[in-house]
Order: sequence, then structure tokens, then C-alpha cells
Amino acid sequence: QGSSDPQSLRIVSPSPSASYRVVMSMGVAECMSSELLRDLSPEEREDVERILRAAEGRAEQKALEAARQSATSLVRHKELAMPGATLSFEGLAYSAALPDGSKKPILESCSGHFEPGHVVAIMGPSGCGKTTMLDMLAMKKTSSYQGEVRVNGHLRDPHTFRRIAAYVPQEDRMPEHWRVREAIEFNARLKQQAGGSGHDVRELVDALLSEFGLAEVAGTYIGGAHVRGISGGQRRRVSLARGVAARAPILFCDEPTSGLSATDAELCVRALQAITRKFNVLTVAVIHQPRVEVVDLFDTLVLLTSSPGRLTYFGPMAEAPAYFEARGLRVPSHANPADFYMDAVTPGSSSDVSDNLVAAYRQVLAPGVDAAAKAASMAEGLTVSRMLQAMSHEPEGSARTLHPEPCVSERAAPWRTQLAVVLCRKARITARNPMAGALTMLIPCLMGTLLGSVFQGIASQMFLQQVPFFFILVTGSCFQSMGFMAMLIDERTVMKYETSEALYGEGVVALSNFLIDVPVALVGASAQILIAFSFSGYSSDLLQTIFCWTLLVFFVYDSLFACVAACAPDAQLAQLVATPMLTIFMLFNGFVITRGGAPPWFHWVFELSPNFHTMQSLVTNVASTEGPEAEVIVDTFGYEHGHETKAFLVMVGSIIVFRICQVVALKMLNNIQR
Repeated sequence: QGSSDPQSLRIVSPSPSASYRVVMSMGVAECMSSELLRDLSPEEREDVERILRAAEGRAEQKALEAARQSATSLVRHKELAMPGATLSFEGLAYSAALPDGSKKPILESCSGHFEPGHVVAIMGPSGCGKTTMLDMLAMKKTSSYQGEVRVNGHLRDPHTFRRIAAYVPQEDRMPEHWRVREAIEFNARLKQQAGGSGHDVRELVDALLSEFGLAEVAGTYIGGAHVRGISGGQRRRVSLARGVAARAPILFCDEPTSGLSATDAELCVRALQAITRKFNVLTVAVIHQPRVEVVDLFDTLVLLTSSPGRLTYFGPMAEAPAYFEARGLRVPSHANPADFYMDAVTPGSSSDVSDNLVAAYRQVLAPGVDAAAKAASMAEGLTVSRMLQAMSHEPEGSARTLHPEPCVSERAAPWRTQLAVVLCRKARITARNPMAGALTMLIPCLMGTLLGSVFQGIASQMFLQQVPFFFILVTGSCFQSMGFMAMLIDERTVMKYETSEALYGEGVVALSNFLIDVPVALVGASAQILIAFSFSGYSSDLLQTIFCWTLLVFFVYDSLFACVAACAPDAQLAQLVATPMLTIFMLFNGFVITRGGAPPWFHWVFELSPNFHTMQSLVTNVASTEGPEAEVIVDTFGYEHGHETKAFLVMVGSIIVFRICQVVALKMLNNIQR
């Protein structure tokens, strides 16, 4: 009786008959239809009837609970479903410019139309322009191309299109110390529509983790070359889940199954199909020879041939075999249709009939496809602003009445939300990388101890011997942030992919890095200065002067290296650019090369060198406590008293200029080229 399964309910009679034992071994349904019930005694029959009534009651309760859960799930899926977005294109073509000035056709003019709730496969041999077509449809193509693309009959707006379209590139670019749930939640929070709540984000993330089979690894690191994490197939599913988490009615995927095993590829496409159906998404994916089980998951097939790229088929995937059979190309039984199609449209293969298929397409299918694309371009549906309004939690009729066409911002999240989300990720990743943090602290402490040991008690020596101590101290502060450039460049690559999806702005990344990386490096620089100072024997009255000026030069070089990392295409070139700049400023510091000893046409370098201004301020301030002999040394190096304000303004101005240049470089340079 205590069992939750009605079929397992049994009551043992004190002296059961043989018929009673048989009835008790039956299931509920079998028991109710058994003729043995007539052979039972009145007590046994009453026993059995009581059991059956209890079983029926529990069965009804279970059915009611299942119906309630099903209704709740249906309502939730309806809430998560997005307004449908049709995608139509006409005259889409692209030619690559050659060095001699001529142009090579990559994709000839083509037209088409896609409906929401469909999964579209773009297939073809290498060089047929399938990725080019995807990039043009997704508005990711940086080169000029021909044709027009419309969403719900409206021309795409570069300012707002990224609000309703998500793009999953072929490369998975994610931080190694990121967890799976955090990665999906990151996109969900930054793409959340106005009026959404944290509960909505969690529900969406839970749904995506379940649909993409990632619930069991939700707390696992993404991983990479230096961190153990999830598998390649799971990593690919995380990228797809992040694209869907943007809640975009249109999802573009560039070869989502490349590099995956057949099983992982099928899991990815099945998850895409489920999400497409439930959320009413239009999914367009470039696919490369999928297995037979994957082929059936696509609704529409766009088949291209190469040299140049031309359409050979555009229509339902289920109707493709009949179409090819009508052209005299029957798909063999037990063969993979995708392999058969690819053999037929690959120029130079033994089964190549690409030219015949192109001619057949233009004669049979093209008129209907072109007409459908034309009709779709003329049938205007919801605009981007209306679609976003429909996905928001805004009460029906409120804003629509006051604002006939709501204004749409480029990014979904306000600036403060962008900063909070990006800053939180930066803090987590930094905290989870103990090696980097330990080295940032350990090495400066060791250097401070070494420097202090070499110059122990230097304050009691002749002032001329004290100047090298200041030189080494300042130089050590200059190098403190140089090691962060490679990490900043890696993070910039991730940033470029994420900002191309309008998740956040470049200034948010610069500020987040400043708020996390600078304090970490600052602690190390401070430790180095304080340890070296404790060995030097200087009076505590000079601590503020020495500490503040060396930290100021640290901030200058931290800004300089951040600017170089934003400009340079890779870490090697960043090192090559930063090293000469650092060397020049170190040479023109008044100690290695004095102002009087330098050629006149190099005097302007002293005015810009942060090392010179720092050395001049340190040496003159300490010399004022040492007596006339020290002042002679000051004159020898060409340093002058009373220039602290000028030095402060030059160095602070340098910091501001470098930081502004960093943000501009992050926005304008090293963009993804397609």
C-alpha cells in the first residue's frame, strides 16, 4: 500500500485461496478483466476491489499531475517562442577581387525564401560559396557584394539586424576557465529583452542545457589547451546554445558539425531541430556531408556547385530524392543521400553532372523560387522593433499606442548591465587562474627582495651611488604590466566575436580589464616597491614620494601596453612594438643619457619620457634632504627642481591618451574579416 506504483499494491489475506494468490500476482488492468474474480470469497473479493479502487485513484492523480506538467511545459514553450521571421533574398552574388584588378565570381546571382520554424541546410563542395552565402545572409560579409536581403519583407538595417539574428561561427572562442552554465547565461543576460527577470534567464538557460544535453556538465570548465574541460562535441553544443540563448528569431550556424564525431554531429543537429520547433526559430546552417540520420532532420536543402557557385537545388529536403530521380539520378537504397548529392554536384568527380543540374534548376525550380522570394519581399510583416516588442514583457497596447514605431538600440542590455556581466566574468576567470595570480604576486616580491638585497642600506652611501637604485626601481615598475599583453590579445579575440553579436561595447571590455588587471598588477608593483624600500634604509618621510612616483610610472606603462595590445594583430608583434618604445624612454631618462649630453634634436624626447619625469622628481626630492653635494649631482644629470606639477600633468595626460587610443583600437582595428 505504501508503493507509489498502483500495479504493485498487494494485500495478503490471512488464509488466501489459490485463485487469490493468482489474482494478487496480476497487474491492475489484467486483474480487472480476470475471470478468477468470480472464484474468490466475499472477503477476498472485497480486498481486491479495495486495492483496485486505490490503484485507480492513484492512477487518476498521476494522470492529472502529468497533464498539469504538460500544460505548464506547453505554456512555457509558448512564452519562450519568438515571433516568426521570414528571410528572403534576391540577386545575391559575390565576386572576389584579384591582385591584377580583375574579379573572380565566387557565387552567382541567386534568390530564395526561408520560413520560420525550419532548419535549412546549405550544402556544396569546397569553393561553392556556401559560407559566403551564409555570411551575406547574416550580414557578416565585410567585402562588398550584390543583392538585397529582407526580413519579413523589410530591408535589413545594419543598426538593428543583430538584435534579431545570432551567428555561431565555425571556431569556438571561449575563455578556458568559464563554466558551461555561465557561458550560456552570459549571452542570455546580455540579450535579455526589456522587462525580463533573472528568473526568466535561469529558466531559459535550464531549458537550453536540457535540450542540448549539457545539464550534466553545467558546472564543468569549457577548457582548452591548458585547462581540462568538456569534450569537443559538448563545446560545440555550448556555442550553439549560446547562439540560441540570444533569443534571436534567426540563427545562422557556420558548419556546426565540423570536426565532430558522427554521434556528436547528430546530437548537435537534433538539438538545433528541437529548439527550432519549440522557439519558432529560423535556423540556417552550412553543413558538410552529414550522416543519413542527420539529413532527415533538415527541412530545406540549398545545394550549390562550385566554379563558380551556382544553385542546383532549392526546396524541401524530403522532396530532393524525387527531384533528382526525375533528372535520372536515383539515390541508391541504403545510401546516404547527402553523399550522393555531393558526388553529383562536385566538378571533376566521377559522378559529376553539375552543369546538367544547374540547367535543370534554372528551367524547373528557379521560376518558382524567384517568384516566392519576390512575393515574400513584398509581403511586409513585423518590423524589428515590433518583433522585439513582442518578445519583451511590455504590456500589450501600452507602448504601441504611444509610440507607433518604437526606437531600437543597437544592443539589448543597457551599459550598466553590460559592465556588470562582463566585469563579473573577468573577475571569475581571474580568480580561477591561480597560477597567473601567483606569478603576478610572487615575481614582484622576489624582484623586490633581490633589488633590496643588492642596494641594502643605500641611503647611507654617497648620493651618486643612490641614483642607480632609483633607476632600477623605476625600470622595474615599467616592466610590471608587460606580461599581460599576450593575455589581453587572447581576450581581444574573444571580444571581437562577442561584440560582432552586439553583446556589449568595446569600452566595457577596456574598463573591465582596467578594474581587474590593474589592481592585480598594482598589488605586485606595490609589493616590489615596498620591499625594496624597506631594505634601502631611507627615512619613512621619503616613502610617500618614492612610492607615489613609481606607481604613477607603473600606470603610464600599463596604459601603454594595453594600447599596444589593442593595436597589434598578435602577441609577437605587440612585443616587437612595445620593446623599442620602452627602450627609448629608458634611455632618455637623464641617467643613462643626460639632457645636456643628448643631441639637440632629441631634447623633445625628454619632455615625453615618463622615465625622465619620474627620475627627475625622485632625484630632486631626495637630493633636497642630502645637502650641497647631492645638488651637484642633480646638476650633473641635468635634473631641475620644481617640475613636479609638469611631470604629473604629462604622465596623467599620457595615461588618458593611451586609454582613449586603446578603446578606439579595440573598436576599429583587428576586426573579423569575412
